[in-house]
Amino acid sequence: MSSPKTSIIWFRRDLRINDHPALLAAIESSDQIIPLFILDKQQIKDAGSKLLAYMGQSLRALDESLGNKLHIIEGDQVEVLSTLIKKYGVEQVHISAEYERYGAARDARVEAAGITLVRTGSPYAVAPGRVLKPSDATPYKVYTPFYKGWRTHGYRAPAITPKKFNCVEPTSEYRAFPDFPMPNGVNVIQAGEAAALKRFKEFTNKGLDSYDENRNFAGMDGTSKMGSYLKFGEIHPRTLLAGLGESKAHDTFRKEIAWREFYADVLFNNPMTDVEYYAPKFAQMRYDKPGAQFKAWCEGKTGYPFVDAAMRQLVVEGWMHNRTRMVVASFLIKDLHLEWQLGERFFAQHLVDYDVASNAHGWQWTAGTGTDASPYYRVFNPIEQGRRFDENGDYIRKYVAELAHLSAAEIHEPWLFLDGYSHGYPERIVDHALERVESLERLKEIKADKPEQPIVKKK
Repeated sequence: MSSPKTSIIWFRRDLRINDHPALLAAIESSDQIIPLFILDKQQIKDAGSKLLAYMGQSLRALDESLGNKLHIIEGDQVEVLSTLIKKYGVEQVHISAEYERYGAARDARVEAAGITLVRTGSPYAVAPGRVLKPSDATPYKVYTPFYKGWRTHGYRAPAITPKKFNCVEPTSEYRAFPDFPMPNGVNVIQAGEAAALKRFKEFTNKGLDSYDENRNFAGMDGTSKMGSYLKFGEIHPRTLLAGLGESKAHDTFRKEIAWREFYADVLFNNPMTDVEYYAPKFAQMRYDKPGAQFKAWCEGKTGYPFVDAAMRQLVVEGWMHNRTRMVVASFLIKDLHLEWQLGERFFAQHLVDYDVASNAHGWQWTAGTGTDASPYYRVFNPIEQGRRFDENGDYIRKYVAELAHLSAAEIHEPWLFLDGYSHGYPERIVDHALERVESLERLKEIKADKPEQPIVKKK
């Protein structure tokens, strides 16, 4: 009797069973599959402790959905795959396609070693590089026309969910589940595909129809919180898009998913912009060296309540509201005059939903160095942003205990009130009004009203 036809499904940023084209391809091409996750020492070294702990939980959830058949092996990808291919007579290795610099290079190295990778699907509704201007077939550089092009291009419906499939029973040596402890005092969102689907159902029932109105309010549970689930592929963006209508609220949510796809596309076409300036001219701006003020920003002790609440939320939850991500980024770059890469790296160490493209280009957008069609240089006012998006101060009170005793009228500017500093809240490290002027003066020095366009790699 001949041996069963065996394929590997190599999980990376796709830790789920539903809407998984590569998994379906592996099942359809073989009698049995080897579900595999390879622990990458380099990625582990570079990742934040919260993200690693979350990943460990997500892997256990995936293993449960696979009937405890997930093979988890630490080591070099080429060596691990070669060993399994030889041991089980594997005919195909199935993957979801990768487009980020590290993942693409890893897969190229595997293929250079003689291992054929079968790519089906990707972490995106529309893979990077596919949405092009109809006029000249070049990539979009601005979000709004990209969004129109992205919708015109369209995307497939979610893939079917396999009812039944055969997995190779892993031996004990292939059950190297990582033990990444969650840091003390940290409480992140629940990991796993089931948690992702549950959260999305709750959001659909309670938050989606008011998303356009509520998503900006920091103290309100008005966002989907799908970022972590998308980061690890515990849910696919097509699953989120499938049931959306054409109402303003639904389209606003669709546009947020498209932002993620836009940034992935921008990074794909400009691979070094996760660390380098998209608008190179801004590298010439005068920046300060990080010191005590940067430390205060990291610790949520700037003396600006809305900024500090957000930074403290990041540290204890591994997540931050999108509105406040822009506010704290603007404060770092335009009030403290520090380069965006410092903030990007700090976010990378703390965000559970850390996504290289979204994080880097979100920072660059706020810095004014990225893909922004606006003719002016945004400088967020941290006081007014707090008043507007946390009017009653509930968000600030939740994360800044030193201000919990203040009223809504007092909490956004505690320095104006006798009782503002009575519970140990720090004084402001800078005067926003002065630093705004300074930031604009530095902008004038580089004459950046017409930023340079980045070099787009040739196809």
